[in-house]
Amino acid sequence: MTTPPALPARPLLLSLSIAAALLAAGPMAQAQSLVELYESARAFDATYQSARLQYDANLARAAQAKAGILPAAGLAAGASRTGFENTNPAIERNFNTQNATLSASQPLYRPANWASYEQGFKQVDLARAQLDSAEQDLIVRSSQAYFDVLAAQDTLTFVQAQKAAVAEQLAFAKRNFEVGTSTITDSREAQARYDLVIAQEIAAENDLRVKKIALDQLVGKNETQPRGLLAPVALPPVQPADVNAWVQQSEAVHPGIRQAQSGLDIAELEVTKAEAGHKPTLDATASYNITRNPAGTATSAAQTSSRTNATTVGLVLNVPLFAGFSTQNRIRETLSLKDKARSDLEGARRSVAQSTRTAYFGVLSGQGQVKALEAAELSSQSALDANKLGYQVGVRINIDVLNAQSQLFQTKRDLAQARYNVLLGGLRLRQANGTLSPEDLQQINSLLAR
Repeated sequence: MTTPPALPARPLLLSLSIAAALLAAGPMAQAQSLVELYESARAFDATYQSARLQYDANLARAAQAKAGILPAAGLAAGASRTGFENTNPAIERNFNTQNATLSASQPLYRPANWASYEQGFKQVDLARAQLDSAEQDLIVRSSQAYFDVLAAQDTLTFVQAQKAAVAEQLAFAKRNFEVGTSTITDSREAQARYDLVIAQEIAAENDLRVKKIALDQLVGKNETQPRGLLAPVALPPVQPADVNAWVQQSEAVHPGIRQAQSGLDIAELEVTKAEAGHKPTLDATASYNITRNPAGTATSAAQTSSRTNATTVGLVLNVPLFAGFSTQNRIRETLSLKDKARSDLEGARRSVAQSTRTAYFGVLSGQGQVKALEAAELSSQSALDANKLGYQVGVRINIDVLNAQSQLFQTKRDLAQARYNVLLGGLRLRQANGTLSPEDLQQINSLLAR
């Protein structure tokens, strides 16, 4: 059992005012704002960097499709030695052959290549939507880690303030017992509550330590210190105040819907590529060949050098006749995949609409909880003052005062957490409808202490 040192009696309001001052000021040296820590996370977080590099790779992959409609050129060169022998008349000769060919081709009519080229643009749109989704996820993760640290700091501060208040009540109960105005039960109840608060303080310290480690790892900094909320806290309202307006915004901008739409566009072009298997192709070709025989050939005199230059220009037409039904089956496959992509798009729209409505009403509920907890805080303070006065005059027992203290500090913790949840809920609402951007953090930044 831990016994605190004897403390002079002082009003509980002093402990609460100290806790409020700690929350409002906090260790502000080297404190960082939410925007500052988000920028650090953007440059350090491995998950986001992976998404960024995947985006760059997708851009390069999409650009590869352009090669199918551009000219192609190549240079080939070779050298060989031939041994020639004839019995009648008796001729034996060895000669060298050197040749080089420069060739080029230009697709004139290749429907599949043009469909692949158009797919490249859709792949870029898909990659952009995937990166936007990763960026929005980073904003929410950074904000969550930021407010987790603030909530853990609040919890520790309130527990420490409660410990001081319980210590005062324990000292008061001991003095009353010594002068004979109270029983030993009051002292033991206060001692039990004090020991419980000590355990809560240890847990709160560890929780704060863990939350800080998580934030440090996310942003790539050591000993980060988030700025607390200004007092009094003025939470921003939800604008627009219509859930249908939030849902309508998601149709054009939500990364999930954009990915599904790009997937449908790519699937439609894949059908076009499959249907092109029945169509002919036409290419323009050109080549220039040089063949040189320094020591003659089989039909020329020995030691007679020869050189041949040949230029060829033409058109190459390929007409598919029969491919073992592979083209027909490929078309059936792509048609089914197109229908699947359309179903995926509809599913994405429904999921986004549901998530947006859920997030919207979650923010409204959170704002209602903040107002209710603010009223409960005032009521709990009044109840504590009344119980404390009643204990002094003998109409309340010590456990009533201790319970009132616990209720007040629990209400304060719940209120602080509810405010953070509302701010996070606003960001999640924008993530749910796809409009979340780094600029949205500026509004929260304005609510933080300087």
